[in-house]
Amino acid sequence: MKRKLLAALAGATLVPGLMLAAPGLASAHGYISGPPSRQAQCAQGLLDCGDIKYEPQSVEGPKGLQSCSGGNSRFAELDDDSKPWRATPTGNSVTFTWTFTAPHRTSTFDYYVGGTLLKSVNLGGAQPQQGLQHTVDLGGRTGRVKVLAVWNVYDTANAFYSCVDLQVG
Repeated sequence: MKRKLLAALAGATLVPGLMLAAPGLASAHGYISGPPSRQAQCAQGLLDCGDIKYEPQSVEGPKGLQSCSGGNSRFAELDDDSKPWRATPTGNSVTFTWTFTAPHRTSTFDYYVGGTLLKSVNLGGAQPQQGLQHTVDLGGRTGRVKVLAVWNVYDTANAFYSCVDLQVG
């Protein structure tokens, strides 16, 4: 009986340690909080968005996607351009502020409009600091613009996705 108890206790302490040490598990989460991204608007209760309201930092999916939901069906509402997303007025340059709930080593932050890469910021595997900001030139665009920001995690196959609606001009 004592051996079974000792074996169970050893397993209970060993397994969580192995899970923490397992490579490729992302412990990072984050999103754009300023100007308010679609998931930030959901978290603020400005729109009815389902589950994303409770976890705006969790829009994670495989690298290389071009969707606001990161291909995550739980957050498909973020891909719906017909929703009344609030567009933040801005000039031709905008500064994006990231909120991280668990910063993770980063390869790049990429910013797109309509599939066109506007800016890429390479962190070379460093962890981002809370409140990280990037200023992005919108390339002379005017009117309503949707920016897709992609946070590419350094040591996993995943990225975090965040869309921001802007009114430029």
